[in-house]
Amino acid sequence: MKKDAQASWGGRFKEPPAKLMLKFGESVSFDSKLARFDAFASKAHAKMLARSGIIKESEAKKICDGLDGIISEVESGKFKWDTALEDVHMNIEQALTKRVKCASKLHAARSRNDQVATDMRLFFKFACSELSGKLERAMKSLVELAERNSDVVMPGYTHMQRAQPVSAAHWILAWVEMLSRDMERFGFAYQGANVCPIGSGAIAGTTLPTDRIYEAKLLGFTDEGGACVTQNSMDAVSDRDPFLEFAFACAACGTHLSRIAEDAIIWNTSEFGFVKLPDAFTTGSSLMPQKKNPDAFELLRGKSARLIGNMSSLFSLVKGLPLTYDRDLQEDKPPVFDSFEQLSICLDVLAEMAEGMEFDKKRCLEAASDPLLLATDLADYFVVLGVPFREAHHMVGKLVAISEAKKVPINKLSDSDVLKICPKADKGWRGVFDLKRAFEMREKIGMPGRKTVADKIASWKKILG
Repeated sequence: MKKDAQASWGGRFKEPPAKLMLKFGESVSFDSKLARFDAFASKAHAKMLARSGIIKESEAKKICDGLDGIISEVESGKFKWDTALEDVHMNIEQALTKRVKCASKLHAARSRNDQVATDMRLFFKFACSELSGKLERAMKSLVELAERNSDVVMPGYTHMQRAQPVSAAHWILAWVEMLSRDMERFGFAYQGANVCPIGSGAIAGTTLPTDRIYEAKLLGFTDEGGACVTQNSMDAVSDRDPFLEFAFACAACGTHLSRIAEDAIIWNTSEFGFVKLPDAFTTGSSLMPQKKNPDAFELLRGKSARLIGNMSSLFSLVKGLPLTYDRDLQEDKPPVFDSFEQLSICLDVLAEMAEGMEFDKKRCLEAASDPLLLATDLADYFVVLGVPFREAHHMVGKLVAISEAKKVPINKLSDSDVLKICPKADKGWRGVFDLKRAFEMREKIGMPGRKTVADKIASWKKILG
């Protein structure tokens, strides 16, 4: 083991850690992802120390230049990570100290506790912005898919049974609404992370003359120009709400992607045949040459379980921990890093899948032409004629039973059959079963009327640019 491997805390120990302990306790294998955030935070810390008179301006410049050099090596893959140094922070600090002698002064007025808390909040702000951008791209692709298929009429379903006619565009825009709420959640997670913990030290701050406001502004922890800093040093180093909020936002988004995927998988079956999926995102069978499997959508559905699992592991991790920092919290990073990476690629896949999905307009229309899908419209028609809705509902139910008994479509029943059940009915009752009328009667906010849907598509295009 290197002599200075544990220089940050080894002074009071007579023996170095066991090799097994080093292997067990290292985190650099995953927290090296924080390198650029750690260097960015350290540069701001150096500038704050110089401003506060704790180090010289010339020393701060040397430290910043040294950090720039290290990050260049990290990004090019030339930097040598050492697991004996535990984590990303000590790897960078030791490498910097070897190159810049005065870098040994950098850790004044901070602990790895508030250092990692700061790095992670910088990561969450970056990750939320990245995922919001990918969500926007996916939403644009879906809006374009809706626009291309605005004239496709298909059945909507409840309990996986045909319910009422909708348009493919209206259905796809329901997906867009789901993802728009995910955008809001990532915005909330961003704001939750936008509070600077640096200066909290290990638990009780520092006695050195630091300037937390200045450092927070350098790091971009601001709102309307004002610095956002944590208000309790104990909470600052133990708070994992940003982790939980980010993981929840990822899990919620993953769940939405899973539901979207399930819709597409069902539509793609031979039994439905509503859509054709792009070859580039489907696979075949090693045994059955005729197969074309919706693997990309199935993986989207499967990834949601992983995202939910990451969220669950974080809640389990922190639920019984006493304040403030406990080493258990080292395990808080892999779940959020994984959620970020998995959701990123999931959103990319959805965006490209949407670009290549094709609807079978004829097949969809055939399925939507079942007159029973407009049974509720007939009940509404009776209501307009003065029948209370509960009675109208019961009447239409009886007419459905008669049509089944006579083995004829409900709209082919005789006028006398209908008048026996609903004496207030007139000869216009058959007009209810016209799909064009059905959509024209639904030109209201949130409904699948053609003009309403077209207006909503135009609205989303404006919002998304």
